[in-house]
Amino acid sequence: MDIRGMGERNIMSEVNTLLIGRNRLFLEGLKSLLRGSSFDVRSEAPCVGDLEEIDETPPELILIELRDDLADLVEDLRQLREDLPETPVVVLTDERDPRTLAGCLNAGAAAFLLKDISLEALIHSLKLAMLGQKVMPTELAAALINGAAGVQAVGGKSVESYGLSDREMEILRCLVNGDANKVIANRLDITEATVKVHMKSLLRKIKAGNRTQAAIWALNHGLAPGLPFGETPEPRVAVSAVKEVEMSQMMG
Repeated sequence: MDIRGMGERNIMSEVNTLLIGRNRLFLEGLKSLLRGSSFDVRSEAPCVGDLEEIDETPPELILIELRDDLADLVEDLRQLREDLPETPVVVLTDERDPRTLAGCLNAGAAAFLLKDISLEALIHSLKLAMLGQKVMPTELAAALINGAAGVQAVGGKSVESYGLSDREMEILRCLVNGDANKVIANRLDITEATVKVHMKSLLRKIKAGNRTQAAIWALNHGLAPGLPFGETPEPRVAVSAVKEVEMSQMMG
């Protein structure tokens, strides 16, 4: 998605931003970095449990630090999703484990960013999160796309409960593999036009905005890559979905 034309109009006005974390030095550094950007840090809290003490105006964006306990962060993310369902939550961490990324995505994080990210990439990533995009490091996205995380269904809700047809399930598995529409059509012996019809339907059912989000959704719901009806695709194909994430991270 190119946010250069619409970004200035839609999200370049001051964004009420909340920081959550116990590391005062890190929070002060982050506040300093964001000063002068469109992300206006108006509130801070050491933990989610202290949010009642902040300004009554709900934040438009939340940045939360992951330090030690993933289980605690997952619980915090779920609480934030329940209390502020429209507010994107961005996780900042040193953790490079794809299972940690999967856990945060399952719990509702909009973005998962490493602390060594450049300021330019950070700002771009926050803009994308405000636009409803999922943002993450490309190497961890690659691990997700290639099935390294072993994730489970979100909130215990089964894939079957979304009303996907068998054909839509097949296409979802193709997306996990990184297949383009033409490849999917060849695999399933249908036309590209038919693929597009099924794609539109499944994106609507799972509330995904694009192919990459659908692939991540599938992995988060236990759909491993690899097709039961055909051969495993060449590894190079799986890179296509990852590249979309990489481009999304870097566009301004």
